[in-house]
Amino acid sequence: MREYVLASRLRVGYALAALIVVALVAACGSSSSSSSSGASAAPASSSSGSSGSSGSSGSSVSTSSCGSSPGKQATGTPINIGTIDTKQPGTDFSDGPNTITAYFACVNANGGVNGHPLKLYVQYDQTQPAQIAAAAKQLIQTDHVVAIVGVFDLLECTIDQSYWKQLGIYEMGAGIAPECWSTPNSAAVNMGPRYSSDGAVQYGLSQHPSKVVFVQSNVPGTGYIAAGPAALAKAAGVPITELTENVPINDANSVALNLVDAAGPNGWVVLNFTPPEALVILQAAQKLGLEDRVKGWGCSTPCNTDFLAKALGPKWNRKLFVNAELTSPDDHNGPQMQLYKAILAKYGSSVAGGIGSFSQMGFLLAKFSADAMQTVKGPYTIQSVNAALKNIKDEKNEMQCQPWVYGPYPLHIPNNADFTTTPDNGKMVTAEGCFNVSSADPQIAAYRKVAGTAPATEPPTG
Repeated sequence: MREYVLASRLRVGYALAALIVVALVAACGSSSSSSSSGASAAPASSSSGSSGSSGSSGSSVSTSSCGSSPGKQATGTPINIGTIDTKQPGTDFSDGPNTITAYFACVNANGGVNGHPLKLYVQYDQTQPAQIAAAAKQLIQTDHVVAIVGVFDLLECTIDQSYWKQLGIYEMGAGIAPECWSTPNSAAVNMGPRYSSDGAVQYGLSQHPSKVVFVQSNVPGTGYIAAGPAALAKAAGVPITELTENVPINDANSVALNLVDAAGPNGWVVLNFTPPEALVILQAAQKLGLEDRVKGWGCSTPCNTDFLAKALGPKWNRKLFVNAELTSPDDHNGPQMQLYKAILAKYGSSVAGGIGSFSQMGFLLAKFSADAMQTVKGPYTIQSVNAALKNIKDEKNEMQCQPWVYGPYPLHIPNNADFTTTPDNGKMVTAEGCFNVSSADPQIAAYRKVAGTAPATEPPTG
């Protein structure tokens, strides 16, 4: 997820104190560990009724719709799926795999995949290459997984790409490293920090600023991420300043002042951080009275969260414009969005951030992979399962602007159309409908040359 470093920590009922607790938990879990979850995953008892639908979200869709045999527990041989995810102070992506676990629990309670329960093995890492490589071998050689699904990680795509290619594995994830989009054996449901930042900068450029200041967390891959916004700004003839900040941020006041000074009164500031880090910068700007000292503020996808909108308050209404890779749960409530909310309510007690980008990405990864595995005839092996994943095409869903495809391409950027949201009295609402991210970014241009451009259409509002 972003990046960001990838995705959101969200939403109603989650205060900043809760996010601090999450960070402390991540700090305590400092060693790589493998855990699994499947048919036995426990539902969240506090937020679901016996009917299996999410009353709190206004959902009329029962969780039984996640499987082909409603109410029938899967009892066959488990299909083992693996994932590797970053979990460390300042960068905790555990909401992604936790949502996949929740979705798999729902599938398993409603027939499984052709009668087989799905079992997710999770390896957490702290951005240590040797640790990530060892995690991959653990999943293959010890846990005997047949697919790698749901990788929310800063480095995994870089470290393990050659290993997956050797084994014939086509991983699916929501990562950050360049290889998540630029190699044949990896495809993501998210846009990643580069292309999400492209979208945020693209909206800012449409407002005709005299300058763009792009700032991001100082994590691996900052040069690769910044190259996209730089290409868009160059094509528009607008100067851009690229900055990095160490996270967690210790002096938000100085950061906010520096950004405003660098942008000037007609400049546009774009942030690329996780929500807690972006929040401290924006709150510092508000405390110092800086929110109106520039033409506008932008942010990559992780800021697309009601948690941030509520914490900022009405002073930021229509002043912050966030790239949204996925549709807003506040603006859209079709059957698929309702199922997502219902699954979180019944099975997602471990998803600390609740409704938001991380969990939406986890939902899509779980759904796409489960749908693909339903097409497998015969034994579930690395060969049969990964052939099914690679063959995913035109997977229409309510959370993205275009159908999702894997395909036999040398690079994969299947999510390359999105929209812009903005805070409005504690919620993130749509400011601009679906648009194609600019092919001024040479990576976007390269992908469209081999894969074409799926039409960008507005998802149903429900």
